[in-house]
Amino acid sequence: MGRRLRYIPPGGCLVEVTNRTIQGRFLLRPGNELNKLVIGVLGRAQRLYRVEIHACIVLSNHYHLLLSVESAYQLAQFMAYFQGNLAKEAGRIYKWRGPFWHRRYQHVVVSDEERAQVSRLRYILENGCKEGLVASPRDWPGVSSVQALLGGKRLKGEWIDRTRQRQASSGPGAETGSQFRDCEVVNLTPLPCWQSVRPRLRRERVQKLVAEIEAETRVRQQTEGTEPAGVEKVLSHDPHQRSVRSKWSPAPMFHCDSEVAHDLLKRAYAAFNEAFRRASRLWKRGDLGAEFPEGAFAPPIALQHLPQVAG
Repeated sequence: MGRRLRYIPPGGCLVEVTNRTIQGRFLLRPGNELNKLVIGVLGRAQRLYRVEIHACIVLSNHYHLLLSVESAYQLAQFMAYFQGNLAKEAGRIYKWRGPFWHRRYQHVVVSDEERAQVSRLRYILENGCKEGLVASPRDWPGVSSVQALLGGKRLKGEWIDRTRQRQASSGPGAETGSQFRDCEVVNLTPLPCWQSVRPRLRRERVQKLVAEIEAETRVRQQTEGTEPAGVEKVLSHDPHQRSVRSKWSPAPMFHCDSEVAHDLLKRAYAAFNEAFRRASRLWKRGDLGAEFPEGAFAPPIALQHLPQVAG
């Protein structure tokens, strides 16, 4: 079964994006240096590709981002930059060579319904708690937007210009150090459905979500007779270790609160898919004027169809 087409409705939308490390290894294990670089890479990617970030969390073997994007192309550029640079930095810190990600990132289109958007925010906030790692979203020692959403410190990190660093590290008078480190900030914007809500009320709503997650975590632990692993345990994991309970399943295409919204998105995607397949058939036959639907990625051009240049 082939990959489904990258699809963003015309005009843009809210998406949840996730990916997992190769074999579920703890290659994103929190640490002071890695945390700063994760935020730095995310902040730099946001600044370059102008993607709105609403929430984020990076666990030891996977991450979740809640974004607003204008097109599938913008999302692909942003994710290529984010994942590529994050893999390099984490691989450098934890001495990992070879493939870093389990597969291509998955994104879920979230409808414009408030309950659908808030439920995706809540899902991201409860990561770390639902896995039994910490008792509260506030306790996660890695990169998380929870404190910033509650009105705490901004997400500030570092970007290291590896090109300049590499050039300056060779030859006489080699330079290394802080001159190659730049401060980057991840700027969070409200959910689309909360754009008109006053900042104080937004913080109160996030605080309520966090309190609900904390209460549910306590009840689950009491019922199961368990305790969270705790921050010390999380930080002690060997980055090369595989997760015992690593699971991966295809993400749904859409997250909606109602069948009506889901049906509308499903039909829009079906029309997009049909238009793409039709244009793709013409494209592969050599018709380079074939029109693809808005936001589509055209397939590679076969060599025999490339314009011939006289030698």
